[in-house]
Amino acid sequence: MSQFAQIDENNIVQRVLVIDQAEIDTGNWGDPASFFQTSYNTRGGIYYIPNTDTPDPDQSKAFRKNFAGIGYIWLPNGPEEEGFAPPQPYPSWVLNSFSYFWEAPVPMPVPNNPPYYVWDEATLSWVVIPESDVTAPGAAPNVIG
Repeated sequence: MSQFAQIDENNIVQRVLVIDQAEIDTGNWGDPASFFQTSYNTRGGIYYIPNTDTPDPDQSKAFRKNFAGIGYIWLPNGPEEEGFAPPQPYPSWVLNSFSYFWEAPVPMPVPNNPPYYVWDEATLSWVVIPESDVTAPGAAPNVIG
């Protein structure tokens, strides 16, 4: 079994299935031409040893830049090669041609625990989040506004 992403007419991933190619080819799951295999262990153009954050010495296994997720964009003619990219978070962010991750036009300052930063599209800059607005892992989020 392999993982396949099904895309719509706008190249947006609608679902990801664990399924055999032969089953896709039956057409029972939709147009077989709308399915593209994706690699669970590939992130940012790098293939990782399964269940670790360790890059595999054999990078020939890296496949289509990122494991597809619902809402991801299928780039059949991407800047480097075909692959999947997450949705663009802000209009000013640009696609990294190697990782297919989006990057802010200004690098984020190195967090100094605190402060924490959030992107402000209106000013095209990173702004400090007050420590009182930072949510502890597992806690209900604080609403800023």
